[in-house]
Amino acid sequence: MRRLVLTLTLLLLVLAPAAPARAQAGLTPPTLQGKVLDSMRAPVAGARVEAVRDGSTSGPSTVTDQRGEFTLAIEPGRYTVQVAAPGFQDASKQLTVARTDAPSPEFVLEVAGFRDSVTVTAPRGYVAPVISTATRTATPLRDVPQSVTVVTQELIKDQLMTSVADVVRYVPGITAHQGENNRDDLVIRGNRSSADFFVDGVRDDVQYFRDLYNLDRVEALKGPNAMIFGRGGGGGVLNRVVKEAQFEPLHQFTLQGGQYAARRFTADVDRPLTGSVAVRLNGMYESSDSFRRGVGLERYGVNPTATIAAGSRTTIKLGYEHLHDTRVADRGIPSYQGRPADVDIATFFGDPNLSDVRARVNLASANVEHRAGGVVIRNHTLLGDYDRFYQNFVPGAVNAAKTQVALSVYNNATHRRNVFNQTDVIYSVSTGRVRHTLLAGGEVGRQVTDNFRNTGFFNNTTTSVLVPYANPSTTAPVTFRQNATDADNHLRTKVAAAYAQDQIELSRHVQVIGGLRFDRFDLQYHNNRNGDTLTRPDNLVSPRAGLVVRPIAPLSLYGSYSVSYLPSSGDQFSALSVITQQVKPEQFSNYEVGAKWDVYPDLSLTTAIYRLDRTNTRSTDPNDPSRIVQTGSQRTNGYELGVNGRLTSTWRVAGGYAYQDAFVTSVTTAAAAGAQVGQVPHHTFSVWNNYQFHPRAAAALGLIHRHDMFAAIDNTVTLPGYTRADAAAFFTVNGRLRLQANVENLFDARYDVNADNNTNISPGWPRVIRIGLTTTF
Repeated sequence: MRRLVLTLTLLLLVLAPAAPARAQAGLTPPTLQGKVLDSMRAPVAGARVEAVRDGSTSGPSTVTDQRGEFTLAIEPGRYTVQVAAPGFQDASKQLTVARTDAPSPEFVLEVAGFRDSVTVTAPRGYVAPVISTATRTATPLRDVPQSVTVVTQELIKDQLMTSVADVVRYVPGITAHQGENNRDDLVIRGNRSSADFFVDGVRDDVQYFRDLYNLDRVEALKGPNAMIFGRGGGGGVLNRVVKEAQFEPLHQFTLQGGQYAARRFTADVDRPLTGSVAVRLNGMYESSDSFRRGVGLERYGVNPTATIAAGSRTTIKLGYEHLHDTRVADRGIPSYQGRPADVDIATFFGDPNLSDVRARVNLASANVEHRAGGVVIRNHTLLGDYDRFYQNFVPGAVNAAKTQVALSVYNNATHRRNVFNQTDVIYSVSTGRVRHTLLAGGEVGRQVTDNFRNTGFFNNTTTSVLVPYANPSTTAPVTFRQNATDADNHLRTKVAAAYAQDQIELSRHVQVIGGLRFDRFDLQYHNNRNGDTLTRPDNLVSPRAGLVVRPIAPLSLYGSYSVSYLPSSGDQFSALSVITQQVKPEQFSNYEVGAKWDVYPDLSLTTAIYRLDRTNTRSTDPNDPSRIVQTGSQRTNGYELGVNGRLTSTWRVAGGYAYQDAFVTSVTTAAAAGAQVGQVPHHTFSVWNNYQFHPRAAAALGLIHRHDMFAAIDNTVTLPGYTRADAAAFFTVNGRLRLQANVENLFDARYDVNADNNTNISPGWPRVIRIGLTTTF
């Protein structure tokens, strides 16, 4: 690993310095340094600054840091410096820059009031220079002391992404787990979770398939994030940022179609109603089949939002989403002799007519933000109602002669109601030459969950049947009823949290961040089958510390430490017993160092080395097999390298490389010490290149490589590595109409993308072509 890390780091340092060759050789351009303030003379972080030379339509740009300061290297000449920040009116100044001297402009922005939103949004392109999710304050991405990958709306459109699994293909350190093919499920830095999903920073933890039709971007924050997000998030979290109503008219419609009867329509309409009220409506409908025999999906969603400027310093944002998703539950293919079964990739095991996944999701949100002098007060409420059901056939073991395979079947229903409310207070203050950005806040939440499971009995007698390996379908009648261990329970969870954070700028070159969160997590579990009621309260204290050193303005070197916890009831808290009731939460501790370099304002290179330890995992007492002790542990050592942005004015790129070594360090109930964690390949690589070879035409090529990995932690079945190529072509008919064609798996490679266990493996898609037509006006 040391040799690999050294090689990649040297490659980064050797290649990247070639970037400043845009400037004339041997000449050092003058540096334009300035500051952006609000009307109270508080710094405005994340303001976009662009210097446009006379006679040009665009120029070099950057974003302000936590002090509101910016630095631009530009050639001598006369410029118009333009400043834009969400929630403020745009400002500009005309300046003359000499070769030996440059002015130091100061911009004072007025609050936009009725004309703008205060939410940080990603600009067009593959780079998001500023996010607020990682620290709850608007912070340049290069000053966030952890590994963060942002998948922008532009990249989502270019690749015709429709799912979370599509998004993480180009995110280093994250792989998509099969999740029984009835939900989103991720493995982040060696830790699997079906619950570490958030929408606009608020928990969205029910198991279902999320869509991307209404998103501005997706943020992958890696490493424990409990200080910001609370319990869970041991490997990281995925946050979806929803499009919000703006005060600029927009009408955008997209039609998609392709092989396997793929049909999809999305709409995005944004309209200002008055000078202080704007509304937006995003909608989606899709009906598509699959290369898997008998498998298909139908889904639709609608998401209206409204932005209300209630005075010059108060903004109210309201939103509602209804998502309905139905599809065939597909557990994939089994394995044989340590490898995926050599069957036709279209082969369905069981009866697709009795395999069903249904999810109905309703989310309502209200976000109020008020500026009182130098203080920002923000309150966010999210109400969620989730109704989910799935019924599936499960392939089992193949017999030694490879003539028969076992099948079982069951169904499961979950109904959950979530209520979360978050309040943040942000205040910036200077003590001498030191600048503090202070955050204090709290969160309260309540979740009520009902779970019910049935086992399928073939011919009303047996829970498992053998079917021919060569033809594993079955039409045997199935009766569903509860078995001895099937769930029938009612859970109530309550959370109350308080947190505080200080982002300290000791100088222009050194920043420190420190924070602490306290969570009171209270779970009550009622077993409807026997009437038992069990409770488990946990008090969780989650620290976070980071140091950022900026030797030059566009380069940040950082180190960080963070901790997160997973309560004994698991990330879905779906079961509790008299044994697990006594078990302490698992602990995740992350140590990370890295670098972030804005080579250009629109090109970012990132690298990170980390160690993530998972402790307090369960193991069997060697002296008493009936007891559980918490001596098990797991470790992930890793390295990540990411690139996002524009290499030249016509060449955009997104992707990265990740090395991960996730293994059991002390025996657990699942595996002995030394076992490799399932679904964690040692090496993954992905890169997407989009080249604009004509003002109206572009082409793209993507490569995805994944090393061998084990299907499960027992390390008996291997999913072979693969390399897949994707391609796309884009043609802009006019300013309002764009046509694109995307080819997935260009060379029709055979591969297996992921698994749920040793006998439930998902084959990857064969070559498939999709067409997209987008009109904007």
